[in-house]
Amino acid sequence: MQHTTSQILYKYWNEIRGRRMAPRRFEIEPARFASILPETFVVECEEGEGHRFRLAGTRVTEKLGFDLRGREFSDLFDGSEHADLKPFLASITGQGAVGIITAEMSTASGRKALFETLVLPLIHTEDRITRLLGALSNRNHEPWLGTEPLKPGRIVASDIIWPDGRPHAVAERMAPPPPSPFKYDFTRSRLVRSRRRLFRVYEGGR
Repeated sequence: MQHTTSQILYKYWNEIRGRRMAPRRFEIEPARFASILPETFVVECEEGEGHRFRLAGTRVTEKLGFDLRGREFSDLFDGSEHADLKPFLASITGQGAVGIITAEMSTASGRKALFETLVLPLIHTEDRITRLLGALSNRNHEPWLGTEPLKPGRIVASDIIWPDGRPHAVAERMAPPPPSPFKYDFTRSRLVRSRRRLFRVYEGGR
């Protein structure tokens, strides 16, 4: 993470996360990172429905030259990069990884800019990661950005970060508890009432 925007958002996300795989969507308070809010976005990633932008900050839209809402996350990148994006996003949504992409984007006239994209997992419903919180910021602050729309970018580098050091250490915390090894046969028990309390008694044996 080389851009200040990414560092600020990651630090906030990690504090809210604690020791969990990811924080919940409604725990995120935009006011806590108001200074970088225009450079952030939210992606919806319901199973079978892709990874679509739900929200995008004004600065993101201005720099890219087009609105992201409703578009696929992969639309940011050239079609030749899409195959590599699938396992990258799967690590984030399935194992709680943090993703960082550095991409070069250009205009029709040949102007080029380098962007850093941070992608953070969020739990929204059913204890699954179905939202992504992210930030998109340009590395060199080109003054001409916003005067021409940018074309889908070429990925220069992509990195996966494990906040807790390894994927399994995170994913196991989200796994359902193992089934109890004790299975009771209620047909072999009897109810006993004593002083307003009700007990279920199982007969012992040798």
